[in-house]
Amino acid sequence: MPKKEVFQHSVLIISASEQFDALIKKSFAPGVFQSIESRRSASLARRAILERFYDMVIINAPLPDENGVNMALDAAEKTNASVLLVVPKEVYNDVLEKVTDEGVLVMYKPAPKGIMDKAVRFLTATQNKLCLYDKKVKKAEEKLEEMRIVNKAKFMLVEKKSMTEDDAHRLIGKTAMDNGISRARAASMIMDDLE
Repeated sequence: MPKKEVFQHSVLIISASEQFDALIKKSFAPGVFQSIESRRSASLARRAILERFYDMVIINAPLPDENGVNMALDAAEKTNASVLLVVPKEVYNDVLEKVTDEGVLVMYKPAPKGIMDKAVRFLTATQNKLCLYDKKVKKAEEKLEEMRIVNKAKFMLVEKKSMTEDDAHRLIGKTAMDNGISRARAASMIMDDLE
């Protein structure tokens, strides 16, 4: 089985309780989190979210300035963060109904032993999948950009040097190999020479 890539994640904990922060931090695997920040109110958390990106947002409801549901919905809607909302047991079902379709994971407190760890592991796994997907998308975009540049250079060679498409393709590949550069860089050099 191939070794899993390890990603570093950033976390924002929104809670009026320092005890909750400590409890959550115990659930974090070592080496997986590059930053863990806390905010004591929804208004401070909204400001923090505007200033930087967080992979995970964990909310201990209620908050001093709101019940936490709107904060969770805002975080889910306006960011790519995985969002966990922890609510009192008596409002769990109502909150679950309001936020689940928006991608917010909800759990009640006090949580059964080990559930918090599993919730954090779930958020981490979700973010790892998003990071892998993001890497694949970027790689595909780079490949498409390279193809666009190479095709443009081939078109210019066919048009300005009366080469066949195969000859133009070989010239770009040879230029890349001879200079130890990418095909896109070789194509760019050729286009610069033709202009």
